[in-house]
Amino acid sequence: MTVSNPDSLIDLSLLAGLEREAAPAASIEQEVLLLFDRCGPPLLRYVASFGLRNEEAEDVVQEVFLSLFRHLHAGRSRHQLRGWLFRVAHNLALRQRKNPQRRQARQIWDETAIAQQVDPSPSPESRLSLHERRARLVSVFHALPERDRQCLSLRAEGLRYREIARALGISLGSVAKSLTRSITRLVNADQR
Repeated sequence: MTVSNPDSLIDLSLLAGLEREAAPAASIEQEVLLLFDRCGPPLLRYVASFGLRNEEAEDVVQEVFLSLFRHLHAGRSRHQLRGWLFRVAHNLALRQRKNPQRRQARQIWDETAIAQQVDPSPSPESRLSLHERRARLVSVFHALPERDRQCLSLRAEGLRYREIARALGISLGSVAKSLTRSITRLVNADQR
């Protein structure tokens, strides 16, 4: 038996029903994608404000849009979908924040971060170098003549040249020469 028209074996009413179901599913998908483009970034910011890590917030937003697809596919209300999205996001974010597995994962992550935290104190090599530098500068300071040490100490305390001259009973020019000489010696010792 040869079939001249293969369409005659298929119930055309069944095909028409399948096409009607496929069209709304495609339009629902397009609607969800459009809402994702418009509302995804603000939803992500809102969900992140709950203190969730970035990965957790992205998972919540993804779940929100999956819920939206199910909601629309079931033929439920399309009234104020933006508000609906934020309400669902709010509830899911709260649930995610209370999740005990999340707390445990967060604790493990925090302990790892603490273990990997860099010690802000100087390394042993830096401490040794700093100690040697300090010893070298103290040695140069003690080798200065007494008046130069006094001038330098008073300047380090914040006194002005005139105040140093008055305190030590010397001329302003002597203070300037003394400080120049002392600072030059210290700088030269520090550059070694």
